[in-house]
Order: sequence, then C-alpha cells, then structure tokens
Amino acid sequence: MKNVVITGVSTGIGYGTTAVMIKKGWHVFGSVRNETDGRRLKDEFGEAFTPIIFDVQDNDAILAASEHVRNSLSGRTLDGLVNNAGSSFPDPLLVQSVADFRRQIEINLVGMFAVTRAFAPLLGADPVLNGSKGRIVNLSSVGGKMGVPFLGAYNAAKHGVEGFSEALRRELQMVGIDVIIIGPGSVNTPIWDKAESISFDHVAGTIWDKPFKTFTNFMIKNGRKGHSSEKVGEVIAKALTVSNPCSRYAVVQGKFQNYTLPSQLPSRVVDRIIGKQFGLLLKKQ
Repeated sequence: MKNVVITGVSTGIGYGTTAVMIKKGWHVFGSVRNETDGRRLKDEFGEAFTPIIFDVQDNDAILAASEHVRNSLSGRTLDGLVNNAGSSFPDPLLVQSVADFRRQIEINLVGMFAVTRAFAPLLGADPVLNGSKGRIVNLSSVGGKMGVPFLGAYNAAKHGVEGFSEALRRELQMVGIDVIIIGPGSVNTPIWDKAESISFDHVAGTIWDKPFKTFTNFMIKNGRKGHSSEKVGEVIAKALTVSNPCSRYAVVQGKFQNYTLPSQLPSRVVDRIIGKQFGLLLKKQ
C-alpha cells in the first residue's frame, strides 16, 4: 500500500482528495487542527486513514507529526506529500489589516515551506530510507498566476507558492523528488456558505463598498458552480501516479475564458474588463 500525507483534510479539497486516494488503495496521513476532526475522519475512512494533528503555523507540531509518520513507515519512504492547507480572507488591500495580510502569507506560503521541510526527508531526501522517491504536490490557484481584486493577500501568497514550487522542483532534481503544482479555479466547498455569514462592516462607507459586495456575490455564486473537491482530488491523484506528470495542472471550469485568455491578453485590457465587471473604473468628471 502506498502512503501520502495530505494537509488540511477536514473539509474541501483536502477532504475530497483523501476520499479519492483511499478509494485508489492508498493510505492517507491527513492533517487536521483538532482531535475532534481527526476522530470524525477516522470513523468515516477507517484503517486507511491516520489523523495527524497540527496547524501549519506550528512548526513544533509539524515536526512531531513527521516523526510519527516516519515511525509508522518503518524505514520505508513516503510516496507523496500534498500541501493543501490554506485560507483566504478577502478585503480591499488598503482596508485590510497588516495582521490579516501577514496571516495569509503565513498559512498559505510559510506553512507550506514548513511542512515541506519537515516531510521531504521521508520522500527520499533521507538516503537511509528504503523505497522509491515520493512526489510533492503543492496547491496553488488561478490566483497564483493572475491578480484578482480584493484577494491581494491570497494572490501574493499563491504567487509565492508558484515561485517556491519551481525553485524546489529544480533543487530536488538532485535527489529525484518531483514537485507538481495544482492550480484550481472555483471549487464547490463549504467555504462559500461561510463566506455568506462573514461581516465586512469595515468596508462600508469606503469607495470599495459597492465593488466589494459585487465581487463577493460573484465569487459565492460561481464558487457554488465550480468543480467538486473530488474532481480536483482526481487531478492530484494523477499528478502522484502518472509516469511523466506535467509540472502544473490548471483545474479550471471554462478554462479558455477564465484562465487561458486572461493570461494571454495585455494586462491593461484585463484591468479594464475586471474594472468594468466589478465597478472599479475611475468615473470621469
């Protein structure tokens, strides 16, 4: 049986990927932030699932979890690491607190680095282990390739994920560990239900009030029509198992319109399209 560590498995893409990998016969070590979620998932997935408890902002807990996985593997290598855990707090950048901006970088980028550094030896960077080299799959986003208004901090973190992943892949050629990026678009997860209940009173009365509400409603509506988390999980499974994986997979509905075309158009053209869509263009006097 092959083994994979997946971070952030309590809901969303992490949960869907866990279900996919277990169905394919893998054992999943899934990170959750509390024991309650760990017991719930253990009851659901059974012996094919082992919860590991850590927050990606807690380096000591990450290191302890990596030692637990090492002991469980009994001298064998880990076959995969899926860096999925992340979060997003939308806000106009000039309104967003420094603390919230910093927190998104910490969770989405620094946390990924910390987890990778702790588990990479188990993938084969430690020569004392027996078995084939594992692969690292890092979750980026469409927002890792283009800047979306009101998601500036998230965009900054995911752009960082892209650069981190490319640099890491080139460094790890020396030890035979591959690094693959997954860049999803909208995914239908419980996050959209939570988004409806969040208060953004601090934006009221600012020039971004109406555009931000338009954007939020657009994101919720399209998010609920996005790919299922299991669909993304299937692409992650492909990245972990095919003999010659791509370096990056864009898992985007309406890929040409929502990803390919915007990446090819001049930036100023995309500025005006997005500005018109959300009411962000400067009004002429």
